[in-house]
Amino acid sequence: MEQKFPLPPFNFETANLKVQLAEDAWNSQDPVRVSLAYTVDTEWRNRSEFINGRENVVQFLSGKWQRELDYKLKKELWAFTGNRIAVRFEYEYHDASGQWFRAYGNENWEFDENGLMKKRYASINDLAIQESERRL
Repeated sequence: MEQKFPLPPFNFETANLKVQLAEDAWNSQDPVRVSLAYTVDTEWRNRSEFINGRENVVQFLSGKWQRELDYKLKKELWAFTGNRIAVRFEYEYHDASGQWFRAYGNENWEFDENGLMKKRYASINDLAIQESERRL
């Protein structure tokens, strides 16, 4: 049986660890590695897109990191209970023209009993910035 530690129910330490592991995986920009933290039938809302299943997660992330260059992410635990975690995050990237952006957002995560994320709901806003304004 596939498991992704730590498992719910979460406490402060394990919720923080789950957030750090997610940050590390996303900063790897490896869509397959990231997808393995999710159930095979995971459900996402990412901005206005709805993504279902690991295969679609890999496709989505592959396209994302082809467009969002020099991507760097920072996640922060916001709240947790039982099998749910809420995070706030920001990330920076530039597009092919060299324009830098900082994206701000919140995510709500729900995990199954094996520690795999079955639901991810993300609200994200982008802000164009100058390269000199980068923080990450």
